[in-house]
Amino acid sequence: KVALARWLAAKPAVFIVDEPTQGVDVGAKAEIHRILAQLADEGAGVLLISSELNEVLGLADRVGVMREGRLVAVLERAAATPERVLSLALGQAQEVA
Repeated sequence: KVALARWLAAKPAVFIVDEPTQGVDVGAKAEIHRILAQLADEGAGVLLISSELNEVLGLADRVGVMREGRLVAVLERAAATPERVLSLALGQAQEVA
């Protein structure tokens, strides 16, 4: 949370956050989600990297799906179901971003 506060003070146009809620308690996780959503609502770009599919699907407007180090799809929120994302990530469906 200290690092996040420091970044917020700098007021960047884009935030790149890698596993921002890993290892934090439920209350801190909810607060981080709230802050990221607020930043996006205020027009900041937020690139969320997370292995928690529910977190990604709950926060993202678009979901980039990677497989073997390559971007294989970019899905709009409505198309980013858990089944579709996992199918693309595991190579059971083909799509090129």
